[in-house]
Amino acid sequence: MRFVSRFIPFVLSLAIALVITVAIWWIKADRLRQDHLIFLYLLPMTCVAFLYGSMPAIVLAFGAMACAAFFFYEPLYSFLVTDPRDVGELICFAGLALIGTKCVAELKRPISKP
Repeated sequence: MRFVSRFIPFVLSLAIALVITVAIWWIKADRLRQDHLIFLYLLPMTCVAFLYGSMPAIVLAFGAMACAAFFFYEPLYSFLVTDPRDVGELICFAGLALIGTKCVAELKRPISKP
C-alpha cells in the first residue's frame, strides 16, 4: 500500500496536466487567438510543488511541455515543433518551471536554528 501511495502525487500531476490541456485547448478552439498559453500551467505547478514537493511538479512540467508540443504548436498532433520561437518558448517555460519548483521547495524547507 505504501508503494502505491508514493505514486499518487505523480499520477495526480499528470492528471492536472491533462485537465489544464483540455482547458487551454477549449480556449484556443474558441478562436480567441491567444498565444503563449503554455504559461497557464505554472500556477497549478506551483500548487503541486507546495502540496507534494518538487519532483511531482517537475513531472507536471515535463507533461505540460509534451502536451503543449503535441496540441498547441505547429504542426498539430506531432511532437515536432517547427517554429524556432515556439522551441524557445518551450525552453523558457522549462527553465522557469524548474526554477519555480526549486524556489517553492526552498520555501517549504524547515528553518534550521543555529
